[in-house]
Amino acid sequence: MSQTVLITIGRLPKALDFARSFKAAGWRVLVAEPFKSHLTGASNCVDRSFQVPPPSKGKEAYLAALLRLIEAEGVDLVLPLSEETMHVAHLAGRLPARTRLYAPPVDHLLALHDKARFPAIAQAHGLPVPETALIESPEAQAIAEHQDFVVKPIFSCSGRAVSLHTAGTSLIGIAANLTEPAVVQVQVKGKQYSTFAMAHDGKVLINVTYQGAVMTGSVAVAFERVAISAIQAWVETFVSRENHSGFISFDFFVDEAGIASAIECNPRVTSGVHFIETDDLAPAILNPGAQPIRFKQTKLMQQFYPTLTEVQAAMFSGPHYWDRLKVLRTAQDVTWDARDPMPFITMPITAFSIIAMSMRQQQTFGQVSTQDISWFEGERLEDF
Repeated sequence: MSQTVLITIGRLPKALDFARSFKAAGWRVLVAEPFKSHLTGASNCVDRSFQVPPPSKGKEAYLAALLRLIEAEGVDLVLPLSEETMHVAHLAGRLPARTRLYAPPVDHLLALHDKARFPAIAQAHGLPVPETALIESPEAQAIAEHQDFVVKPIFSCSGRAVSLHTAGTSLIGIAANLTEPAVVQVQVKGKQYSTFAMAHDGKVLINVTYQGAVMTGSVAVAFERVAISAIQAWVETFVSRENHSGFISFDFFVDEAGIASAIECNPRVTSGVHFIETDDLAPAILNPGAQPIRFKQTKLMQQFYPTLTEVQAAMFSGPHYWDRLKVLRTAQDVTWDARDPMPFITMPITAFSIIAMSMRQQQTFGQVSTQDISWFEGERLEDF
C-alpha cells in the first residue's frame, strides 16, 4: 500500500514540483489549499485536492481542518512549502503517531523568519549582514540619519510594505503609517541574489543560487542559476552553526569586494527549487543524504505568463523590452511537462482568483498570492 503525502499549498509552481516528485516515488499525493481552483490541482500527479479555510480567517480553524484531513486520509507526511509553513509548523505534537511533519521547530522557524532576529543570529555566527534595528530604537535613528535605508515589517514577504529611503529621511512619518512592527536596515550596495537550500542535521544537501532575469516588483518571475562561492560558503556556515534541517532560503547582496551579506532569511521553499531535478526532491526529504541531488541542465527558467505580462508592459513603457523578450523566448517554463501538461495549459484559469485580486488591489501577483497564508506579528504559540 502506497504512503500518502499532504502538500499544504497548491497555488504556486513550487508545489507542483513536489507533487510530481512524490508521485514518481510511488506516493499518493493530496493537496490542501484555501483556493478552490489552483495550479497543482490540475496535475495528473495529484490524487485529490481539498479546500481548507485560510489561516487569515482563523489560525485554529485552519489547523483543525488540516488535522481532520490528516486523520481521515491516513496521511503519512505533511509537507508545507511556502508562507503557510509558519502556521503548519504548529501541528507539531498534535499529529497522529504515524504522521511526520517536515518542518523545523516553531521557535527556530519564527526566529529565522523574523527580520529583526535573523540578522542578530547571523552576526553571532560571524557572518556578514547589514546593520538592522527595530524602527523605534535609537540604533534605527542612527542608521536613518547617516545611511540610505530600507524599512520592512519584521514578518514581510514578497516585498509587502517594503520601502526604500535616503539618508536623513525622518523615521517619524514612516513609523506613523506602519500597522505592524518593522525594522530599519542599511541598504547594501551591490548585486542581488537569492538562494534555496535543502539541509539535514546541519549539512547542506544542495544549495541553489540564482538571480532575477525578469522582475515583477521585487519578485523574480524569470531567474538564472549562478555560482557565487562567497554565498555558498555563507549558507553552509549558517546551516552548520544552526544545525538546521529542512528548507532554508536567503536573499543576498554581493558588493564590489565580493563580500556576500544576507539581508533576510526565508525558512521555506523559493523559486530556486525549479533548478533541482524534480525526481530528486522526494528522496531528499524521505532519506536525506542517501543519494546525490542533481541540478537540471538548464540555467534559465521562467514563469511564462507573468514573464509575458512583463514583456508586454515593457513594449511601450520600459527600456528592457528586448532583454525580457529574449528571456521569454529562451527560458524553460517552470510548470511545463509534456507528461503532465494541464497545469501549464489551464494556469490562466486556475490562477484567475489571484490575478483578479492583483488587479483589484493594485499589488503584485506574489503579494496577493501569499496574503491569506502569511504569518504576521502578534501571532504567537499561545494563540493556538
